[in-house]
Amino acid sequence: MFRTKRSLLVRRLWRSRAPGGEEEAGEPGGAAEGRAHAGGGGGGRGCCPGKAGRGGRGAAEAELKALTHAVLKRLKERQLEGLLHAVESRGGARTPCLLLPAKGDSRLGQHWYPLPVLLCKVFRWPDLRHCSEVKRLCCCESYGKAHPELVCCNPHHLSRLCELESPPPPYSRYPMDFLKPTDSQVLQEPGDRSHWCVVAYWEEKTRVGRLYSVQEPSLDIFYDLPQGNGFCLGQLNSDNKSQLVQKVRSKIGYGIQLTKEVDGVWVYNRSSYPIFIKSATLDNPDSRTLLVHKVFPGFSIKAFDYEKAYSLQRPNDHEFMQQPWTGFTVQISFVKGWGQCYTRQFISSCPCWLEVIFNNR
Repeated sequence: MFRTKRSLLVRRLWRSRAPGGEEEAGEPGGAAEGRAHAGGGGGGRGCCPGKAGRGGRGAAEAELKALTHAVLKRLKERQLEGLLHAVESRGGARTPCLLLPAKGDSRLGQHWYPLPVLLCKVFRWPDLRHCSEVKRLCCCESYGKAHPELVCCNPHHLSRLCELESPPPPYSRYPMDFLKPTDSQVLQEPGDRSHWCVVAYWEEKTRVGRLYSVQEPSLDIFYDLPQGNGFCLGQLNSDNKSQLVQKVRSKIGYGIQLTKEVDGVWVYNRSSYPIFIKSATLDNPDSRTLLVHKVFPGFSIKAFDYEKAYSLQRPNDHEFMQQPWTGFTVQISFVKGWGQCYTRQFISSCPCWLEVIFNNR
């Protein structure tokens, strides 16, 4: 039977959907308690993918397929090609916005979903429920627009919000450590006021390459990224022959995106593996230890808050004031975590990690 190019694109997109979507579509209301974000400790919410409910799989899959095909068949051929490129590259390629009418909610089961949320459910996160669970990336035309007539529905122009667990479990508490003078002096060099942060890449206890000064509001840090433009770790010369370091290095892949926004600095995990983050502004201001937060692939977290960091600069504790202040740094480890729940107690034991030092001027 003869098929048009548009119908072939629709079929390819359906085959590229995220696994588990048909189960989530048929999930009864009561099963929602066992799905995404079930955090440890006090029933809090954490940034972890959930498990889909069970029941009515065949009917749910048929309903999801019919709805998805109905939406995709309304797209133009060029829009279908752009969406397919975004889905098949897993967001690695730069793809255009998929602008569709904002008033186009679709019903799936007992729920109504805006088109951006629906396409994210189909192609990225089957357990996604509400637009409040996602955050637009700054590369998107709909970023920062409150009530646009057209809204971008490219699922890889959004990230999943990482909600901090509350109350925090004794997951990976780590005593505050302090900046090395050689690194903190970077921000004191005269005449260099254009950058908002510098990034250092480490392999275990050895820094690899130079400090990377960041002027643009957004920076990609990656090992292997199609059309990558930013801090490419794969181009650095490393003498580390450790098999673990080499293994983790190969898993960095698309890496992370570091973005300075109005409310602070966000980290988006673009890789296929978790990252681990420690930041003074992510935790209780009265805490003398910091939590190491696990961020799953596709999730974003506000890793640094300038306003909170300035308020933390002047603690009342006299003994604490005698120590170098680390509130303007964030540490990020790829793949491997550290702290009390891990064999690695210190980030300097992690195979591949970053130190982000913010300009406090």
